[in-house]
Amino acid sequence: MAEIADAADRAGDAASDAADRAGDAADEATTSRPFRAAARSGFAVNGLLHVLIGILAIRIATGNGGSGQADQSGALRQIASVPAGVVVLWVLVVGLVALAGWHVVQIVHSRGQELDHPFWHRVTLASKAVVFLAIGLTAFTFARGGSTDSTKSSKTLSARILAAPGGELLLIVIGLAIVGVGVYFVVRGVTAKFRKELDLPGGTIGSAVTVLGFVGFIAKGVALAVVGILFVVAAWTFDPQKATGLDGALQSLAGLPFGRVILFVVGAGVVCYGLYLGARARWGKLE
Repeated sequence: MAEIADAADRAGDAASDAADRAGDAADEATTSRPFRAAARSGFAVNGLLHVLIGILAIRIATGNGGSGQADQSGALRQIASVPAGVVVLWVLVVGLVALAGWHVVQIVHSRGQELDHPFWHRVTLASKAVVFLAIGLTAFTFARGGSTDSTKSSKTLSARILAAPGGELLLIVIGLAIVGVGVYFVVRGVTAKFRKELDLPGGTIGSAVTVLGFVGFIAKGVALAVVGILFVVAAWTFDPQKATGLDGALQSLAGLPFGRVILFVVGAGVVCYGLYLGARARWGKLE
């Protein structure tokens, strides 16, 4: 028994030492200028993607969308189609992976700190890291000459979930979670809490960025809420074809009364959100 206790103590000490080393590495990363610059570039390239998605939505609203998808895949496809687009795609890959890494570092860096909501704070950071890494991997696929279709991926994922035991309930939970994120974005925009993550200059620039954030967060929230609703509808009707992702959500807005006007406004708002992310790349607090 004593040997087992000693082994457990040694294992605990080793785990503690590993955690301390990870914390020290995270501390060094947060003060590394190259790493901080890479993280800022991640906000910038994410902003570029949102600007393109917003433009694609506006084109759909005005009847000039063609076969373009108003989502990450559509935006990446647009970039890949222009001269030197592959260079931009590789920049996107580096920036988005760096931004995912930054959020992981923040999780490690926050270890042991007093936080108002430590668990949910880390969950939020982890979720963002996963999202940015996923978009970065999608950009990597396009940079290598491949392509993906996020709408088909959403439908395939929904079909697999629905085929599993309890899949309908799980898909409803996923949809409601996405709706919740959308509501969070709207509230963050209405209350202008996003200003806490910025170190803005005064005057016209600060006011302009605030307006971009206000409009952008609300538009992004509306788009996400519609995505979540479509997942719930897919589960309720047992029809995975209705879980179409962001492009399908924006397309569905066009089918509403005055839908094209609504879609145009949301698309313009998503462009504002992209511009806000560009401002965050410049004035965002990386702490």
